[in-house]
Amino acid sequence: MDAGRIFQQLFNMIFRRAMNTAINKGIDHVARKGRPPGQMTAEERKQANAAREMTKKARQAAKIARRLGR
Repeated sequence: MDAGRIFQQLFNMIFRRAMNTAINKGIDHVARKGRPPGQMTAEERKQANAAREMTKKARQAAKIARRLGR
């Protein structure tokens, strides 16, 4: 392999990890409605946790759908 291809693979790994982190933080921010957990009521925390779980299930469903589509 040439150096350009190795560099591209490393860049893609780092970029993919950064994008996943950014997406997760964005979903968490939306689930919390922009508030820190300390300022949320128990009901709001419960809703935020439910939103995170729903997001997790949606990702799993998308992953399964991709596998079935192959």
